Amino acid sequence: MVSAQSLAELEAAAKAEGMLTTIALPHDWCGYGAVIEGFKAKYPEITVNELNPDAGSADELEAVRANKDNTGPQAPDVLDVGLAFGPQAQAEGLLMPYKVSTWDEIPAEVKDPDGHWYADYYGVMAFGVNTDLIETVPTKWEDLLNSEYAASFALTGDPRASNQAILGVMSAGMSRGGEPGEESGKLGLELMAEMNKAGNFVPVAGKTGTIAQGQTPIVAAWDYNLLAWRDSLAGNPPMEIVIPEGPSLAGVYVQAISAYAPHPNAAKLWMEYLYSDEGQLGWLAGYCHPARFVAMTEAGKIPQEMLDKLPPAEGYARAVFPTVEQQEANKKVVSEQWDAVVGANVQ
Repeated sequence: MVSAQSLAELEAAAKAEGMLTTIALPHDWCGYGAVIEGFKAKYPEITVNELNPDAGSADELEAVRANKDNTGPQAPDVLDVGLAFGPQAQAEGLLMPYKVSTWDEIPAEVKDPDGHWYADYYGVMAFGVNTDLIETVPTKWEDLLNSEYAASFALTGDPRASNQAILGVMSAGMSRGGEPGEESGKLGLELMAEMNKAGNFVPVAGKTGTIAQGQTPIVAAWDYNLLAWRDSLAGNPPMEIVIPEGPSLAGVYVQAISAYAPHPNAAKLWMEYLYSDEGQLGWLAGYCHPARFVAMTEAGKIPQEMLDKLPPAEGYARAVFPTVEQQEANKKVVSEQWDAVVGANVQ
């Protein structure tokens, strides 16, 4: 744990390094734009070097592997990856353990006991719908097979590599009664194959622009991404966010420091910032439930107006948190069998 004195020492060491290299942090994801600005404002001596904001979790691990012997600007200091990628990176020796000072308030089931990786925030899988183009808003996965949704639905990336897309398929499988894991992967692939055969699946990585332009008027994504996209569109076109019926798949992302971080002290300071009250509230402002959400709620640290902006609590009451093992089993099925079962090449 970090004492006040050692935090001052950490700050001094981080300022001496003068740089922090992040990767895969889109500014409209989870309020990251404002979080990064908050860190810069607090530590103007540290330049934040942002690599490939749209990278997926697998890309992040590859960037660490590829830059093991490189201390230049292409080597990431810190990672933000899907839960299943934390243990994978740890097993490969890609992560440096570090426990932040608020460690005890991070739930035990979503952190490595030695501090190699730990949850930063979570959201639930939802549908974002362009209601200018879609008359009847789908309320469950099965609806997406209907002919009225021809050439309408997309995932957010390639299900062979994107954590968010892989878990989109898991959510589809769970809606058909699949247990999280191998079964959800198989049943999810079957639903996606039926959707593709019906001509309803669009093999494009869905995002704000593709929703607005009508290329993918319906996208399955984390609630916090969809809510941020809705805000950015400001009604042009109008967008509705629906947490589909059945089990709400909750997705946890984890934070970690690269074992090869060129700026290890800046990386630790970034972690301290993210897990401070300020950092956690920054994510909540971006519609993400931060790791310390329960402890901060109990301590009365979360303003009511922030809670009021989130979708109805009912959708979160149905939240199911798959274990790392269940996610690994689902990921293996989806990433390895997507080509054979669905056969759509998502670009």
